[in-house]
Amino acid sequence: MKTTYELETIKEVAQLLLETVNSKTILFYGDMGVGKTTLIKALVSELGGGQVSSPTFSIVNEYAIKNGLVYHFDFYRLSNEMEAVQSGLDEMIDSGNTCLIEWAERIMKLLPESYVRVNISITGVNSRKIEITKV
Repeated sequence: MKTTYELETIKEVAQLLLETVNSKTILFYGDMGVGKTTLIKALVSELGGGQVSSPTFSIVNEYAIKNGLVYHFDFYRLSNEMEAVQSGLDEMIDSGNTCLIEWAERIMKLLPESYVRVNISITGVNSRKIEITKV
């Protein structure tokens, strides 16, 4: 699925993504500043969660939602894959809760067999293109 959106319609994009995707593991790809965390904030909000912040320094943040938890990973500052393992990645992916992962290209060997890949790119000052692929 491909679509373009304006930043002010991010809530509708999050709703569409949740309606379209049937996966608990969603990977977000795109350049720095493209809006990965912004989209994740909208997704967590749509799932019934509260305040979201980037886990750039903590590697993972946990958010309570209506029906469980969301784990939000940011592997940008990861030194090696062992740090991802030490963060509890395996257990969290196997927990049945939703895992939203930024900079997953740094942990490709640790990913589950199936997941959804979300590519985000800038198409204008306030507009983005999103491409969703099931793997």
